[in-house]
Amino acid sequence: MQKKTLVLGASLKSKRYSNIAIHRLTEKDIETVAVGLRKGKIKHILIETEKISFKDIHTVTLYLNAKRQQDYYQYIINLNPKRVIFNPGTENPEFYAILEKNGIEVEIACTLVLLRMGFY
Repeated sequence: MQKKTLVLGASLKSKRYSNIAIHRLTEKDIETVAVGLRKGKIKHILIETEKISFKDIHTVTLYLNAKRQQDYYQYIINLNPKRVIFNPGTENPEFYAILEKNGIEVEIACTLVLLRMGFY
């Protein structure tokens, strides 16, 4: 099953975990889209700076701290993903409750570890 993934908080800096996640997701042939602060490309993935209404998003993987997530609450809910992964440093109990209330699974995990272990 294809798990089209939105990397939210994508960075062009190669040492950032969001950047590494995009590389790993595409290596696993997982359809990937990205939103970040600066436009650019990572491999063949275009980083958008606007809240694009992507279709058929299965997973949103967050690389934004709790405070910066607030601007994206409604955006993520409107995308209606199956799950949102809160990577280390993105923990946000307030948002967990909002997502769960909207029927969206919350996963507190590391995307890179999930991919490496085959649990993505």
